Amino acid sequence: MLATVINYLNIISAVLIIICILLQNRGTSLSGTFGGDSESYYTRRGLDKMLLTATIILLIIFIASTFLRSIIN
Repeated sequence: MLATVINYLNIISAVLIIICILLQNRGTSLSGTFGGDSESYYTRRGLDKMLLTATIILLIIFIASTFLRSIIN
C-alpha cells in the first residue's frame, strides 16, 4: 500500500517537474551560450519566481520519494 502511494507520488512529481521546466522560458538563444549576449542576468519576479520555487520543491519531493522507494523495495 505504501509502496503504491510512493510510486504514484514519484510519477506525479516527475510529470509536474517536466511541466515546470518547460514553462520556464528564458528567451535566450544559442548565441547567449557562447557569450554573445552579456545582458542575460535579470531578477526573477512574479511567475518566474513562483515556477522556480515550485520546481525546487518538486525536485525535493521527487528525490525523497525515489529514495524512499529504493528503501522499501
